Amino acid sequence: MIELVAALPSGPGARLVLRPRRALSAGQFAGLFASLSLATFIVAGYAFAQGNVFAPAFALVDAAFIAAVLRWVWRQGDRYEEIALDERHLEVRRSAQAEPAFRAHPYWVRLSVDGGEGRERVLLGSQGRQVEVGAFLSQEERRDLAVQLKGLLASASGRDRNENHTLG
Repeated sequence: MIELVAALPSGPGARLVLRPRRALSAGQFAGLFASLSLATFIVAGYAFAQGNVFAPAFALVDAAFIAAVLRWVWRQGDRYEEIALDERHLEVRRSAQAEPAFRAHPYWVRLSVDGGEGRERVLLGSQGRQVEVGAFLSQEERRDLAVQLKGLLASASGRDRNENHTLG
């Protein structure tokens, strides 16, 4: 999901916040866990009634594993990338890093869409450094991101929008 915040509080510019789409809400994740665990315990109860004394222990281990995996999946949805851009700075920040992953003057930043059909990567590069942005977005969202970044880079660097801002 790409959220465009039109102006920065410190003056003119823009800020893009990129977040992965979540398929389920927190309540739906809890319901999924409850239904999977319930099914596991029903099968384990039946197996225990048939003489399998290890089935309840296995059901507990399985429920703990399901809870851990669902929690990991939920936390993956918390990550984000923030691209702040004005006429003097372009900064890429990630949720897992305290320092910016990339910082440059927008005039020198080049946009590159790399990779084949089906796995394109959006890269920002300047002074021999490159950073991929929006890796967790869908293919269509990455294309939209490239178009938005091209326009924002053109306006921030004072170039014509039709001028080439790409590396390749």
